[in-house]
Amino acid sequence: MKKNALFRLATKEDAKEILEIYRYYIENTTITFEYDVPTIKEFEKRIEDIEGEYPYIVCLVDDRIVAYAYAHKVWERAAYQWDVELSVYTDKDYLGNGFGKKMYNILIDILRLQNVINVYGCVTFPNENSEKLHNYLGFKKNGVFTKAGYKFGKWLDVMWFEKAILEHGLEPKPVKRMDELDQERVKEILNKY
Repeated sequence: MKKNALFRLATKEDAKEILEIYRYYIENTTITFEYDVPTIKEFEKRIEDIEGEYPYIVCLVDDRIVAYAYAHKVWERAAYQWDVELSVYTDKDYLGNGFGKKMYNILIDILRLQNVINVYGCVTFPNENSEKLHNYLGFKKNGVFTKAGYKFGKWLDVMWFEKAILEHGLEPKPVKRMDELDQERVKEILNKY
């Protein structure tokens, strides 16, 4: 059954609810390579570290966070400043409602405002749902790192997906921080989906 959702920017006060979604993936899946569940304080810091620079969004159904997604720096060197990695996690009880697609689209629309050019997805392989999401949104598979991570007694491959969301001009515009964007435009994007 499809659920109506509201999307907004995350704050560190959302850490507890977001962490409960993520906890399931840490403790029960190989979708994340983390072994230990972070503390709420550690997770608040993660949100704070991202939210000023890139979009970090939550999806609410009946005033409860049921999914979250964010963009973050994928590599450190200056020449990579137009590249970000996207991540999305949905509460296991809300899978199949299309929230992942909507949240990726929101991230991409905001990232275009920021002048980000390339977006990437890093997916444990196999992961049919993530593969479908990236294929549906026009990402192309660009590589597999074999046996890149070890969790739950097995070696796991990692597949990378990429998509250009703006043109690769010879003089790319500087990347803007979230706090440099027109906040009304950001709200329009969040409400669009």
